[in-house]
Amino acid sequence: MKQTPDETLNLQHILHQFENCADVIHRTFPDIHTDIIYFPLLVDFKLFTSVILEPFANIQIQELEQLFKQSQFVEVAHSKDAVLGILEGKTAIFNGDKVFLVDVYGPKGRSVQPSQTESVIVGPHDAFVEAAGMNLSLIRRRLHSSHLKVIKCSVGEVTKNDVYILYIDRIANMEFVNEVVHRIKGIEYDAVTDGGMLSQLFEDNSNSIFPQFLTTERPDVAVSKLVSGRIITIVDCSPTVICTPTAFFEFFSSPDDYYQRWALGTALRVLRFSALLVAITFTAMYVSVTTYHYEMIPQSLLITLAESRSRVPFPPVYEAFLMESMIEMLREAGARLPTKIGQTIGIVGGIVIGQAAVQAGLTSNVLIIAVASSAIASFVIPSYVMSASIRLMRFGLIIMAGIWGNMGLVMGIALVIIHLSGLTSLGSSYVTPLAPMKGRDWKDVFIRAPFSLLKTRPSQTKTPNVVRNKIRK
Repeated sequence: MKQTPDETLNLQHILHQFENCADVIHRTFPDIHTDIIYFPLLVDFKLFTSVILEPFANIQIQELEQLFKQSQFVEVAHSKDAVLGILEGKTAIFNGDKVFLVDVYGPKGRSVQPSQTESVIVGPHDAFVEAAGMNLSLIRRRLHSSHLKVIKCSVGEVTKNDVYILYIDRIANMEFVNEVVHRIKGIEYDAVTDGGMLSQLFEDNSNSIFPQFLTTERPDVAVSKLVSGRIITIVDCSPTVICTPTAFFEFFSSPDDYYQRWALGTALRVLRFSALLVAITFTAMYVSVTTYHYEMIPQSLLITLAESRSRVPFPPVYEAFLMESMIEMLREAGARLPTKIGQTIGIVGGIVIGQAAVQAGLTSNVLIIAVASSAIASFVIPSYVMSASIRLMRFGLIIMAGIWGNMGLVMGIALVIIHLSGLTSLGSSYVTPLAPMKGRDWKDVFIRAPFSLLKTRPSQTKTPNVVRNKIRK
């Protein structure tokens, strides 16, 4: 490709590109007629010193040609390649009409630490960090297979973040792999800075409140998804990776389920699905019953409820909205404040405001119990993104229950089920294994069967290698 005169690959043009960049360094070695340009904040200083500074400070001009034959010196022919290489942490070396790039990338970053959002009691505690190279090493450390393939591309018209697409050859469906690559390459957006942001840009239905791709900070979860036939996407500068295709019920699974006895794992999954029902219906049921269906309340409880609501001046739907909104404010305040202060705000705020609201006659004590139970149930869901979606859906069900009573609540749940049935993840059904019905997948969705029975990979992945477990007894 021909370059225009103002894009000619030379030192002056590259310096012009980085004009008014105070953090770029231009250093000259006059004895050997060589210049280097680099960002000191993006390079590993020890590597930079041993590979570039020391050799160029002690070399003779007649030895340069032999030095440039070493593999770390990569010659480039276009100015865009040189500029992009410098921005990626490489050092550009100008010698006459030749330009070389040397990879000395090594900025300071966060060390591997436990995940703050996906903590487990039993199992590994390391989590992904913001460096894509480190995240790849965490996966390679667990998955020693040459069949693990990595495709590299970039997103962001301005940021140009590196994106790595991982899959296991002969296990992953190549149609899904090609579709992920096609969608990511088709993204035209200025800045993509996080995996959660990228997932919204190439998911099937961006207007749904439900996440269609699973995001995780745990390397062990990412490896388990790869082995099951799914595809992993890593975004540089993001500690979360994207797993696809994904089903709705995957968000209720936790790594703890596999690191403990299968009976305990099954009990925990049943508990989470029960918590889902409580989270979406408890407050809405209170609004429905106290507004239209007093006959559903036992007589012994009816007297208590009537006394509790005797001083409340608002209809139940307003009362429920007030308390649910207050709970969400406390949750958001606790998340934004420092950890120790946030925990104090959550506990003290919930107790003080709840008790004061009951004494002031703004709400009934029965509603406080319902709202608190719904909030606790929503926190049982392992995925924070799905938990937030469930809490948002709860407000819609409260409105419908306040307008039409039990009929509105049933209609709201039906609309949610219809919406979920219409969602897809990379073109596959979002409610697998219910629609389409795949009975063999139930062993690892609604329960956690013993490993001896988990012999096949999920049908949603459409893997060419279905069998994953051959236990010899």
